[in-house]
Amino acid sequence: MINCPSCGAALPVRGLSAPYTTCSHCQSLILRQGQSVEEVGKVAAVPDDVSPVQIGTRFHVDGIDFVVAGRVRWGWSGGSWNEWLLASDAGDVRWLGEAMGMYMLTAERADVMTSPLARSFADGTEPVPGQTVLVDGVEFAVTDVKQAECLGGEGDLPFPPRAGWAVTNVDFRALGGQALSLQRDAQGTTAWLGSWHELADLSPRALSEIEGWTVPEQMR
Repeated sequence: MINCPSCGAALPVRGLSAPYTTCSHCQSLILRQGQSVEEVGKVAAVPDDVSPVQIGTRFHVDGIDFVVAGRVRWGWSGGSWNEWLLASDAGDVRWLGEAMGMYMLTAERADVMTSPLARSFADGTEPVPGQTVLVDGVEFAVTDVKQAECLGGEGDLPFPPRAGWAVTNVDFRALGGQALSLQRDAQGTTAWLGSWHELADLSPRALSEIEGWTVPEQMR
């Protein structure tokens, strides 16, 4: 059992070797190294939103079982979205972006950063809607470029979800439903490749009850 060094509350152990976790009781940001824990600050409480996904929700994707281990909430001038961290027992990691009932499942693809458009973005030049990049023989077109900041985080995460952390986010889409996202902050630029899904496509279990919607029996 690991306890919060600030308030003493029990910290769930979800099997993910992420260095950071948050205490849901006192909002402490905790650096975890083995059985040693250290409070390194506070995180903003994640703003309320209506989502069926929650910490502990399970998904089955490409033959792999994942559990939601953490979440970061991002805000921008037009609204906000969730990014859920999915982890498997074998150490596989995915991110599930969620906005207005749409879901984008991605994994990091560092090789995308060798493309001229990605390198230009990393150097500070923002692409414009309609520009394209070719990945694995698939043409992706820029659909959206926005400035966003972290509104808060919860659960286990590979980085500290500090409020005000600023990023530039570029979303791409392909005709076959594939998705690509580039994110740039003060630390560098990363690329994330995946696809868009309906929630049911991901075989979810242990969803959250929300007002006006009953969790289907097959998703409980």
